[in-house]
Amino acid sequence: MKFVGLDFGWMRGESGVALFETHDAAATLSLVEVCALPSTAAVLAWLDARIAPQEPALVAVDAPTIIPEGVAMRVADKLTHTHFGRQHAGAYPANRSLPFAASTLALGIALEERGYAHAPTIAPRAPGRFQIECFPHPAMLRLFGLPTILRYKKGLVTERRAELSRLRDLLASHLTTGEPRIATPLQLPALPARGGGPALKRVEDQLDAIVCAYVGAHWWRWGTARNEVLGDHEGGYIVVPAPEGAPG
Repeated sequence: MKFVGLDFGWMRGESGVALFETHDAAATLSLVEVCALPSTAAVLAWLDARIAPQEPALVAVDAPTIIPEGVAMRVADKLTHTHFGRQHAGAYPANRSLPFAASTLALGIALEERGYAHAPTIAPRAPGRFQIECFPHPAMLRLFGLPTILRYKKGLVTERRAELSRLRDLLASHLTTGEPRIATPLQLPALPARGGGPALKRVEDQLDAIVCAYVGAHWWRWGTARNEVLGDHEGGYIVVPAPEGAPG
């Protein structure tokens, strides 16, 4: 089974992508590749080159690939504010009037055309081709037991670099001991030697993609035993790992 994380560039163009693979009954994950791609076409070509037709895989996307008509804000997005608003992890509201809507909806359709069915429900560990929507901020809160979000997206460059460094450390310390477990050594993208700009943003996108891929693997491994789903298939949904320490 393969797991793809896609931090989709729905506001700017460039996307971060990550690929995990598992071959054993314990579903230990290996990070096969992580990179940045310049366009939707490049993302789909990359996906097609790495996952054969009919090959089992799950694609976890940080973007609203289902947006119902006639709503100002999806129920799923409202629920992120209900559950995670105090921790500053509420989702950006998605509706069809926004400039990015056409591209995110088109991505979901392109994945469906490749056989990746939306999976707001799933039978744990059953092979298939699936896609889900995820959101890194609340996923990190749950996976790492954080009191608030890591602030690597806005602020001074020095502060963003420090938070991205912290995220790299958390990925290495938590995901290599969790269930499913990522095999070590975990080769994570390095922060640029100095400054910010596109190079720092590219690392951010790739680390977010790794989180997305892991959320997909966690959903496939545990289903609703250790995850929850905000929203539904008709109105859009977001898969979030359950609180740390939840039974399963």
